[in-house]
Amino acid sequence: MSKLVIEGSRTLRGELTLHGAKNSALPLLAASLLGDSPVVLTRCPPLSDVAASVSILRHLGCEVVTEGDCVEVRQGASCRSDIPEAQMREMRSSIVFLGAILARAGEAHLCFPGGCELGPRPIDLHLAALCQMGVTVREDGGTVHCRAPHGLHGATVTLSFPSVGATENVLLAAVLAQGETVLCNAAREPEIVDLCRFLNTCGARITGGGEGVIRIQGVRRLIGCRYEVMPDRIEAATYLAAAAVTGGELLLRGAQPLHLSAVLSVLEEAGCALLAKSDTVHLKAPQRLGRIRTVRTMPYPGFPTDAQAPIMAMAAVADGTSVFIENIFDSRYKHVGELRRMGACIKTEGRVAVVEGVKRLSGAKVSCTDLRGGAALVVAALAAEGRTEIDRLCHLDRGYAALEQGLCSLGACVVRQR
Repeated sequence: MSKLVIEGSRTLRGELTLHGAKNSALPLLAASLLGDSPVVLTRCPPLSDVAASVSILRHLGCEVVTEGDCVEVRQGASCRSDIPEAQMREMRSSIVFLGAILARAGEAHLCFPGGCELGPRPIDLHLAALCQMGVTVREDGGTVHCRAPHGLHGATVTLSFPSVGATENVLLAAVLAQGETVLCNAAREPEIVDLCRFLNTCGARITGGGEGVIRIQGVRRLIGCRYEVMPDRIEAATYLAAAAVTGGELLLRGAQPLHLSAVLSVLEEAGCALLAKSDTVHLKAPQRLGRIRTVRTMPYPGFPTDAQAPIMAMAAVADGTSVFIENIFDSRYKHVGELRRMGACIKTEGRVAVVEGVKRLSGAKVSCTDLRGGAALVVAALAAEGRTEIDRLCHLDRGYAALEQGLCSLGACVVRQR
């Protein structure tokens, strides 16, 4: 089993260019199923979750060619309506194929998705929304059977929570449905905007992406296009936390500062000097970070839940007490126990974590608990004295491309051992 070996207490300095966003690439790959001519995605990150999506597309009948950060999808003449259980369980985002398969095949047969164990993440919102668009749903032995016997049609759909996944599935189902769909309380994340832009480039008629109400006028067909995946704002937050925790200096290229505003304000509160331009972010950290009063994870434009763990690792060596309140997932503090093994002083109760900053962390043998929890361990290891070994890298590889190479280019000592 692979592990990362990190020799800590090295200041990170330099510049990096961000990869494309995992959380955008996955729905874009699902959306590529809908066109009737090839789709080419550039800046598509080489991640295990992307490989899993490519595998699903091939199962559904597409021809997929990958070369570096470029993925070309050629749709098949017909589309299967099922995804094998093993493929569904590889990642949570596999559920985004539901809307696309329904739009293409008129029916879909899927088991419940897998991914990181972050507490209950029901797909009830997805199914309830699709039912309003003419879909009938039947569950049998853990498999969800969805059919649109009379075709998909437009509807006014109001989500009880601005779920990113449910918003994506409604968009994918609605673009080829008959009539207009009005989606209220839609997710506003930048990845939703990216999906809307991609679909519109393919011939869809969508307005309101990034707003609370999205309108989708169904069209008869979509065409292919060449499209660049947006930069990964969570990768950006992780590298910024890594530079900050080591007292370093970092220039991130290819960033979109507006997407990072909630994270940048927290870094400034901790004492980092920041300069954000149109497509770059420059950070210079103080010798010792200050506390962060309160971090509350919220749907965009609030603080992203995916950035909570790396920023918590940063706060573990800050001067003072920081408080984190996790409002999105019930079980997103699994990394806390591993950080404690490194000397962090963190107490949790329910959705609240209180972090008492310590003078130093110590290297230890730790395990990734989930994708972003694994990133927190890397951030902590960079600041720790001595050697840290991190295993269960399958979690990290789902969302970070060439992480050790990126860190080493900044002066870190990170080696992947197999």
